[in-house]
Amino acid sequence: MDGNVGIALLLTVIAGLSTGIGSGIAYFIKRPKIVYLAFALGLSAGVMVYISFMEMLPDALETLGEGWGLLVFFVGIGVMGLIDLLVPEPENPHNYEDLDEPTAAHGSHKLMRTGLFTALAIGIHNFPEGLATFAAALSDVKLGAFIAIAIAIHNVPEGIAVSVPIFYATKDKNKAFLYSFLSGVSEPAGALLGYLVLMSFLTPAVLAGTLAFVAGVMIYISLDELLPTAHRYGHGHLVISGVVLGMLIMALSLLML
Repeated sequence: MDGNVGIALLLTVIAGLSTGIGSGIAYFIKRPKIVYLAFALGLSAGVMVYISFMEMLPDALETLGEGWGLLVFFVGIGVMGLIDLLVPEPENPHNYEDLDEPTAAHGSHKLMRTGLFTALAIGIHNFPEGLATFAAALSDVKLGAFIAIAIAIHNVPEGIAVSVPIFYATKDKNKAFLYSFLSGVSEPAGALLGYLVLMSFLTPAVLAGTLAFVAGVMIYISLDELLPTAHRYGHGHLVISGVVLGMLIMALSLLML
């Protein structure tokens, strides 16, 4: 398991800093259209839901027992819900209304504030996602890789959400990219904290509890963040096709492990 630590941290870095891809899109596309990512967001949700219910949660229940395993699972959902409650609604990373080109009615000060608060909100959300990727990869590198890919996909529009308002407020693409990039740094920070905290007393029960908690986090992200955003910017059938394909890919991949 110790040999997986470096790989787990690397996967988390890749997933978190994929917000920079969103910034790169904002560099070259005048009006970013998230509709093209609707299928990918559905795919990401399908991967997360399938992994959570078919792989991570069952493993946790087997080690902890149903009572404790389910309790930790719902605690994970509750923690993400609490984070959402603490983040101001206009700057919540679920709300991507500002991804289209801002109009003249938006003042530069308001745009800058929106971008900065969005960066902060996304940073808060990315912290437990980093722990999720790290804990999964620590248990199973291939499983962690799938989670990292799924999280990286949905970090792309988050990067756009940060960079676009800051760019239109400052006219500085480098500053827009920097803030978006920094919002993703909290993901490897979450992994690093998880390493420092967990590794000192890591037992099969602690790892199982972490996986149950992470499963709850990923279910919340899928249902409250990925799917609503995907439906907002894409056709329903396109989104559900992505969800089903994501589940199918995971099912076939796990069968071949």
